[in-house]
Amino acid sequence: MNSKHKIVNWFFISILALVVLTFNACQDDDEPVVPVNETGTMTDIDGNVYKTVKINGKWWMAENLKVKTFRDGTSILDGQTDNNWKDTLSAYCLYNNLGTAPGLLYNSFAVLNSKGLAPQGWHIATDEDWKNLEQSQGMSDATANLFGWRGSDEAQKLKIEGSKGWVRYLDLWPSNESGFLASAGSCRLPNGTFGDPGLRHTGFWWTSSIEINSNELFYRYMDYKKTNILRSHIENGYGLSVRCVKD
Repeated sequence: MNSKHKIVNWFFISILALVVLTFNACQDDDEPVVPVNETGTMTDIDGNVYKTVKINGKWWMAENLKVKTFRDGTSILDGQTDNNWKDTLSAYCLYNNLGTAPGLLYNSFAVLNSKGLAPQGWHIATDEDWKNLEQSQGMSDATANLFGWRGSDEAQKLKIEGSKGWVRYLDLWPSNESGFLASAGSCRLPNGTFGDPGLRHTGFWWTSSIEINSNELFYRYMDYKKTNILRSHIENGYGLSVRCVKD
């Protein structure tokens, strides 16, 4: 092969390599690589089928709960109207009555009801379950026990990837490395008002654990503008999402 042909071949090989690298770079920016996790499904008493994922030895629901019946077969109050929601009864609602909402919102009375909100063989995630989940994504033990915004990028590893469930903010791009598929379902206030900003901006999840001094339930909060996770407790009457863990 003469020198001219060698130069031409080298030129085309270089161009091809550049195209491949550019393509891969674009793919990395827009479609985060999500590792393969052990997954499955589970079904609640109403026949709703949920994705599940095993994280740090625990099987989690990879979707927010949407059951309308307690484990014993009793119907849960539909609290869509303000009057029903303001009652001190176990209730659920759909965020702003939007069918695109990722699961239902439940008040704390439903979470604590002895009839059982979680499907058979499962329980509503405790504060310890959530700390175990957060620590599996890199949060230290000491940090996990703090109140307020904790950690660094754990929320990004739990949120559903890309822009599938969250509004994109600056260069914050959820990766869902955990397979948890956290979606922004917002919340509802005790007076019936729905959280603002709503869907795709904020996500709130009850735990079934009571903070002793306040007698309020612990919860978790993720925000589209933040990469870490808030831990606190909140008064009865709010409507938050629920995730369950296998017994």
